[in-house]
Amino acid sequence: MNILITGGTGMLGRALCAVLLAEGHQLTVLSRQPAKVAKLCGASVQAFASLDDWRPGVHFDAVINLAGAQILDFPWTEVRKHALWASRITLTEQLTAAIARAERKPSVLLSGSAIGYYGDCGEAPCSDAFAVPNPSAHDFGARLCAAWENAASQATGWGVRVCLLRTGLVLARQGGLLARMRLPFKLGLGARLGDGLQWMSWIHIDDWVGAVLALLRTESACGAFNLTAPQPVRNIEFTTTLGRSLNRPTPFTLPTVLLQLALGQRAYLLLGGQRVLPERLQAISYRFQQPSLPEALRGLA
Repeated sequence: MNILITGGTGMLGRALCAVLLAEGHQLTVLSRQPAKVAKLCGASVQAFASLDDWRPGVHFDAVINLAGAQILDFPWTEVRKHALWASRITLTEQLTAAIARAERKPSVLLSGSAIGYYGDCGEAPCSDAFAVPNPSAHDFGARLCAAWENAASQATGWGVRVCLLRTGLVLARQGGLLARMRLPFKLGLGARLGDGLQWMSWIHIDDWVGAVLALLRTESACGAFNLTAPQPVRNIEFTTTLGRSLNRPTPFTLPTVLLQLALGQRAYLLLGGQRVLPERLQAISYRFQQPSLPEALRGLA
C-alpha cells in the first residue's frame, strides 16, 4: 500500500513506520521538518513539508493521521490552547480537504483521538460500543477530542472509511508516559496522584501498533475504537506495579492541591480518569499481546 502518515516522526508514528516498512509498504510522512523524516522514520520514507505537496493526481491507498502537539507539556494559556487546536482540528480539516481534492480517494482514514474524549467518567465504564453524550463545556480536553473526531469524520462524505483512534496511555520503552515517570520512580520518589482511585486506561505500544494495523486491514471497521488494554487499573495500582517492576518502593502521595497549583487546568488530566474498555477492537477479533499491566511493565522496565 501507498500510505500517507501525519505525525509520523513522533513516538507512535516511528513505531508504526518501522512495522509498515518491514511489511513492504510505501510511506510518505508529513512533517514540519522534512529533512529529518528519513533519519527518524526510515531511509526510504518520502517527506511532505505541507499538505500542498499532495497533488490531486497523487494517490494514497490509506491515510493515517497522528499529528498533534503534546497536551501536557505546557500550561494551557489561550495561546497554547490555540496551538493544540490548530495541530489537531485545523490540520485534520486541511487533511480532509486534501482528500476531497484527490482524483482518487484513499480507501481508509485512520485518525487520531484520545480517551480524553470521555472526560472524567468516575466509576462508569467507557465503551466504544455505543454513542456517548457530547462532552461538557468545561472540559477542554474532551471538547478538543470531539472536534478532532468531527473533522476527520467529514471524509466519510467522499466514500472514505474512517476509523477514530481513541488512544489511551501508551507504554513504551522510549518516550511517552514512562519516559516522564521512570527517573523519579528509579529514585524511589514514585507517588500516587491524589487519592489514587482514578482509573488509568493504558496500552502497550506493540498493541497500539497491532490495533492500528488490524483496523487498516479490516474493511468492515469504521467509527470510534478504544485503543486501550482490556484491563484498566486505578492510579494507586499503576503506581505500585511500576515501582515493583523497577524494584523501588512507592510510599508517597502527590496531594490534589499541589497538583492543581503546579498544573492548573492540566491537573484534570491526571486527577480525572476513564475506565475504558476496547469492546469494538475485541469484536473484530484483535488479540492483545500485552493485556496485563505487570507483564507489560516488566518487559519495558
